[in-house]
Amino acid sequence: MTDQAASAAGEAGASPAAPPRQTPLHAVHVAAEGHMVPFAGWEMPLYYTRTGILEEHRAVREQVGVFDVSHMGIVSLEGKGSASLLARRTPGNALLTPPGRCRYSFFLDAEARMLDDLIFTRLDEEAEPQSFLFVPNAGTAPRIVEVLLQHRTEGVEIVPHNGKMGIIAVQGPRSRELLESRYGWDLSLKPYTGGYFRFGEKGARHFGKGFASRLLSGAEAFVSRTGYTGELGFEVFVGADRCVEVWKDLVAHGAVPCGLGARDTLRMEKGFLLSGVDFHRDRTPVEACMDRFLDLDHPFVGRDALEKQKKEGKYDRWTGLLADDPSVIPRHGTPLFHEGKLVGHVSSGCLSPTLGQGIALAYLPAALSGNGTRLELEVRGRRAPAKVVPLPFVPNAPPPKPRSPASPSAGAS
Repeated sequence: MTDQAASAAGEAGASPAAPPRQTPLHAVHVAAEGHMVPFAGWEMPLYYTRTGILEEHRAVREQVGVFDVSHMGIVSLEGKGSASLLARRTPGNALLTPPGRCRYSFFLDAEARMLDDLIFTRLDEEAEPQSFLFVPNAGTAPRIVEVLLQHRTEGVEIVPHNGKMGIIAVQGPRSRELLESRYGWDLSLKPYTGGYFRFGEKGARHFGKGFASRLLSGAEAFVSRTGYTGELGFEVFVGADRCVEVWKDLVAHGAVPCGLGARDTLRMEKGFLLSGVDFHRDRTPVEACMDRFLDLDHPFVGRDALEKQKKEGKYDRWTGLLADDPSVIPRHGTPLFHEGKLVGHVSSGCLSPTLGQGIALAYLPAALSGNGTRLELEVRGRRAPAKVVPLPFVPNAPPPKPRSPASPSAGAS
């Protein structure tokens, strides 16, 4: 269950010759007996010896866990033309993105192959959008920033902030309750929205330019209702000097520290893509069944290829597979057979802690991608039956009920 997360570093673009970078929380992880591994150029906790992947996974599904995701790219784009640049380089139309909206999108090449998946968020309230937070994956961030710099117009400032800032993902059914009780913020955010919040000041989000100055002052955090676990959750961006304080505070009040292993099993149960593992410049968003995130109302790199592929319909489909035998655990690269013929390979696989069965994600020919199709997994030299099932493997939790104004979690303590 841990080997895929541990081995993803090389596939995600890490250089074996370069020493791994460390996040602002590195010393905290070591002190908490985190099992540290190289990942996409960073040294990150795979799990904590006091808990382990299973306990961390369950904490997020049932209570609340915290992840250090400071290795992800943290990039600000500011200045006139920022929205136009993002709109040219992603299928998400940044020109029509309202303030505080987070957009899940993709960085494509001319053939519409995914170089990365990412989230960008509009930060300002100007008449013309001109301030964004851009978060690519760790292994691809340097290359993507380089491309953006090459294509920017005069007046657009693109600044990476890794090392100077951190990201703490607070995930699970109790995530909102915990954050509101500690900081007094009103986190009645819709999914994929965010804004600035001031430490020591109760109230709702606000917007504006100056991402770096706001966070590096230590007075503010940027909080978005995002995450990659499929649970209610938030990602808290803070300056490096405040990162340790926030992490320790949340852990002291009930959050379970979680590592890359649990992050991997959680996202697989929800059928989420992992850059460098489920795609590596070889698949398109259409093949990954991500059509709902494509805005075809504006020109962008790869649009013509996407429209051609959709029109022709001759492409593989992203599917979920469930092993019949609970003892069979598929892994990245496991061969897939249909009626004795090799038809593909597993891109992600693990033992689902929630289901107690082996689950897998794979691209299959369209004719075999329908729910109920019977296949075989080749594990340790023997064939084991499996079937195509709908995603996600684990249903999404119902949205949280609105809180009353008298809720004890609404104020700071």
